[in-house]
Amino acid sequence: MHSHLLPGLDDGVKEMETSIAYIRQLHELGYSKLICTPHILSDIYPNSRQTILPKLYALREELAKANIPVKVEAAAEYMMDHEFAELVERSKKEDLLTISNQYILVEMSYLAASPHVEQIIFNLRMLGLQPILAHPERYNYYHHNFEQYERFKELGCKLQLNLLSLSGGYGPHVKKTGEKLLKNGLIDFVGTDMHHEMHMKMLQKLASTKDFYELMEGHEMLNKRLM
Repeated sequence: MHSHLLPGLDDGVKEMETSIAYIRQLHELGYSKLICTPHILSDIYPNSRQTILPKLYALREELAKANIPVKVEAAAEYMMDHEFAELVERSKKEDLLTISNQYILVEMSYLAASPHVEQIIFNLRMLGLQPILAHPERYNYYHHNFEQYERFKELGCKLQLNLLSLSGGYGPHVKKTGEKLLKNGLIDFVGTDMHHEMHMKMLQKLASTKDFYELMEGHEMLNKRLM
């Protein structure tokens, strides 16, 4: 429910052939449905429905030609910056790229929290959308302020853990925080956040690690609701 597999839109996959290759490998790992979420970030990745949906349709055609039985949908990963705050204030629910017409994936900078994050979450809720905060374990400025994660849940914001964080690929502090969030029952969704070959290798390694399955045991994620 969080990947960057639509080609040529952001810092994820660049070529259609690579998208097909990665999706084939994900299918071999057991995935049957993927939700691609390209970045939407001001002038850096100025994506929209007009840039994202044509890539989705093209990818579906290529998957059908390759006989890969994986369902693919698209939404977006919105940076909660000033431009997004203004977009939410002037938009209707149907104007935004959502997951299952119910959820919207949002993120913040890794350097500092978005200054109006609580207001943005409130406005999204008023639109009838359930915000999902992407990879909260990667925001280092919250690692010693665990109350903030609980505050997000109080505001009605779901939390999505990057599976790759559990592999240690983002460093030991991110891994530790991800495990703590999981053990404290604060995680609602898991995603790959797949961008490139290194991520694929990390995910394949994680899928063969006994500790990973023991860590996930007993935690019921909401991903099944998106099928």
